[in-house]
Amino acid sequence: MAARKTTRKPNVSADELKQYYRDMLLIRRFEEKAGQLYGMGLIGGFCHLYIGQEAVVVGLEAAAEEGDKRITTYRDHGHMLACGMDPNGVMAELTGREGGYSRGKGGSMHMFSKEKHFYGGHGIVGANVPLGAGLAFADKYRETDRVTFTYFGDGAANQGQVYETFNMASLWDLPVIFVIENNMYAMGTAQKRSTSTPDIYTRGEAFGIPGEAVDGMDVLAVKAAGEKAVAHCRSGKGPYILEIKTYRYRGHSMSDPAKYRTREEVQKMREERDAIEHVRELLLSGGHASEDDLKAIDKEIKDVVNASAEFAKESPEPAPEELWTDVYADVAPQNA
Repeated sequence: MAARKTTRKPNVSADELKQYYRDMLLIRRFEEKAGQLYGMGLIGGFCHLYIGQEAVVVGLEAAAEEGDKRITTYRDHGHMLACGMDPNGVMAELTGREGGYSRGKGGSMHMFSKEKHFYGGHGIVGANVPLGAGLAFADKYRETDRVTFTYFGDGAANQGQVYETFNMASLWDLPVIFVIENNMYAMGTAQKRSTSTPDIYTRGEAFGIPGEAVDGMDVLAVKAAGEKAVAHCRSGKGPYILEIKTYRYRGHSMSDPAKYRTREEVQKMREERDAIEHVRELLLSGGHASEDDLKAIDKEIKDVVNASAEFAKESPEPAPEELWTDVYADVAPQNA
């Protein structure tokens, strides 16, 4: 597969570049395995794969600091892995097993990790956006100097609650980065058929929210834009919008045959713009890694993913009484 050619030298160390390669490859191999398990009937319900979009979350996680928060939509496996959640727990949750992050009750779209500051995984289009602003409000209220990454897609960008959230976030100077993962298709509808503006980030101008469009197939470009957005939010200037233009290789979900675009379009993107191949070329051309080095990384990642699949298969299904747990929170009564 031929990657795009670039003369720009990466403004990161060789070790960082290798880590981005490793992180993106983990997401892709994990998602490929998830697709296989879905085809075998081991994953039920909905399953939205992140294949092709890996540079978005890996680039932004490279700009994040410990304690920063993230919240996203139903295409969420990549975000979980990028923020450090255990592949075993993620795969077990996908298969509805007790060893999963939500003990098998959340599935693909609804798992969380308080330890990794990952707040979902949400199945309702656009509903996570005001929740992300709420997380940012809590940090501003507590004066924690933390930032929240709130991810949503180009389709969700047409939801009304997004603009209600923009208004409040701007009004209260909330430290939230609105990340629009524009993969060009809202389910099966092309952006140009559903969105009145060529760039979505410009919609923040009405609320005084700055933003920019970013090449989402270049992890280094995403990282640089993420660092700029993070600095803006941490300095108390309020929200920032990143419209990261990316591409998904698979259908909207596993049940989508993706007949609304041609095979040639997908193949062209794979051959000319693939984010992982881009980093691979940088590593090889810069003398930072050999072909054997990269093959070893690929084998290591495949072993991790295969182990996660075996862990999921061996983990028991949750007991029926598990349905009654984690429904209510115990709250100590307040003095009148």
